[in-house]
Order: sequence, then C-alpha cells, then structure tokens
Amino acid sequence: MTAAPQEAPLKITPLNQLHIELGARMVPFAGYDMPLQYSTGILKEHLHVRAAVGLFDVSHMGQFELRARSGRLEEAARSLESVVPADLIGLKPGRQRYALLTNNQGGIRDDLMVANLGERLAIVANAACKDTDEAYLRETLPERCELVRHEGRALLALQGPLAVEVLAALAPAVTGMRFMDACAMSIAGADCIVSRSGYTGEDGFEIGIPASDALNIARKLLAHPQVAMIGLGARDSLRLEAGLCLYGSDLDSITTPVEAALEWSIQPSRRIGGARCGGFPGDGLILQQLQNGAPRRRVGLRPEGRAPIRHGTRLFRTAESDEEIGVVTSGVFGPSVNAPVAMAYVATSALGGASTIYAELRGMRIAVSVTPLPFVPTKYKR
Repeated sequence: MTAAPQEAPLKITPLNQLHIELGARMVPFAGYDMPLQYSTGILKEHLHVRAAVGLFDVSHMGQFELRARSGRLEEAARSLESVVPADLIGLKPGRQRYALLTNNQGGIRDDLMVANLGERLAIVANAACKDTDEAYLRETLPERCELVRHEGRALLALQGPLAVEVLAALAPAVTGMRFMDACAMSIAGADCIVSRSGYTGEDGFEIGIPASDALNIARKLLAHPQVAMIGLGARDSLRLEAGLCLYGSDLDSITTPVEAALEWSIQPSRRIGGARCGGFPGDGLILQQLQNGAPRRRVGLRPEGRAPIRHGTRLFRTAESDEEIGVVTSGVFGPSVNAPVAMAYVATSALGGASTIYAELRGMRIAVSVTPLPFVPTKYKR
C-alpha cells in the first residue's frame, strides 16, 4: 500500500495573528486559512457594513504588475488587450477597469481588476486562479512585457458608508477619489496602492500594502469606533445582494461574458465596428452573442418564503413540468432585504416575459420571481 498524499499546509495572510486575536472562526479557502466570521456572527457583520464600515482581509487575492520593457504603457495595455475584451489602451491614468480573462471557447478564465498607475498596470486576480493566471500570462504575453507577481503584499478592503471618513484620517487625499479611481499613496508611512472600489455594493476602498505594514495599518483602521473586522461569510452575502459574481460559482470557463450579463465590461472599441474589434480569445462567439444574444442568461431570483435556494438548485418552467430551464449558482438569506436572494443561469427562451419560475427545494417546487439585479442599490461614489 502507498501512503495517502498529504494535503499542502494552508497558507496564511499577514493578518492571521489579528484574526486569531479577534476570535475569528477560521476555515480553508483557496488554499489559505481565512476568517469565516467573528464573534458577532455573519448577520451582524453584514448589517454593520451596510450601516457603518467593515474591514476585510483579502490578502489571498493575487496582485500583479505589468510593464512594457520600453517604458511605454500603451505597449503593456495593447498586450493585455490580446487576452481580455476590455479597452485598456483607453484606460486613463489613475483609473481602474473590470476585465475578463477569456478562453478560446468564449468562456471566462478569471475576472480581474486592472488599474493604470501611469508607468504600469496593476492587476488583482482571484485567489483560486492566480497561479494559473500567472502561468497563462507568462506563456501568452509577448517578451516586450514584464509581469511581476507581488507575494510580499497584503490587500485590505474598507467598505461601508463611513469608509471615506475612516481612511481620510490616515490619508486625506482619498476624499477626492471617485468610484474606480486608483493611485499610489503613502498611508502611515507605507507605500500603498488604493482604489475606490470593492465587492459589497457600498462605497469603499481596496488597499494594497507591503506585508510588513499590514498589521499596523489594520490596527489603525480598527481603532476607529465605527470599524469592525468582517469575515468571508458576510463578504459573500454582501456581494450577492449587490449582484456581483463569484468566480467558480457564477463565472467559469464555460460561461461567456454575455451569458453572465457582463457585456458592459466590453467597451465599444472592442466590439464590431470598434477601433480594435476582437483580437481576444473566444472573440468569434462573444462578438456573435453581443449581436444576437446568448442561449442562457444570469438573472436575479427572489424565492417565496424564508428558505434560501443554494448553489446547484434546479429550476423549472412550471410547478409540474419536467423541463429543466436553469440552475442556481449562488443563494443566501439576504440580511439587508430580510429575505432569500439568489442568482441563476436560466434559458433565454424561458425568460420571455415570465416573471415566475420554479425551484426544486427538498423535493418540492417553490415559486421564485425573476428579479432585476442588484437586490440592494449600489452606493458607489460617482
């Protein structure tokens, strides 16, 4: 007999000590030991972010920089455009853009945030995808580009209506930033990259920090009486109420941007008739779907009753029909709306004017309403 292979030990973030100190319930996530929740629980953490401000440790995410060896940023942007359908050449300095890394079948390898920092592009990738993203980009991008992976950095997210007040006490310049602005600045003596963005639907910031400074800055932020540490559980319910996708649940390698209702991330310059139409993996199918629609579509759902419908729940046209028309990809009880909410992919043919479909829950069919996203209005600083 051979010994069973041992699982790799979980990685830890620079704030692991703080999570333990604060009594977090730690769980494995994307190869890291991460806080699911703290003593107050997911419900109260969620509502605290909506009312005040929450601090999230998202240091498991991948942080990269892309430069052109010539020093010309347009070369780096043009190269990255060869693997994403976003307009990056037109991305102005100090601005950030959501971009999808696509494959040859039109599916989504990962979703990224890309910021123009003047002489370089800063890229944030999902934790579960960052290794494969790096390998793919190194193999695909031309040699005239240099990709740097920042292992020695933490990433914090400060989210909620009081986020700007809290961060401005340490970095007054953030008051002038608007949604999707991004820049390098000093915070408590540390060289940071700050974007006015996040994953909750609230106003807020994401802050890239040298790992050696992360604990100090986190403690300074937590010293404000309105700031609470928030775990992965509330992060998930917050993003779902805001209609935001989670890679691996709502997005994957067989789902196209049009199916995912993310066509807004493909700017006119990359579409048919645009200055740089296509030229990215899967462009044939994606451009065709932009013109003619997709066979299925990501939609919001509001189930009857109080029970959430979870990932994998099957959907049907009627209470009696055996015709399966879709599947739930994310579902939780939404604390802000005091009701269950979900996102699903549903056949376009079943959405023609239908406002009610049916989910199979514990062997029964329950009615669910097809609902516009997001479930909670976003509060970004425009």
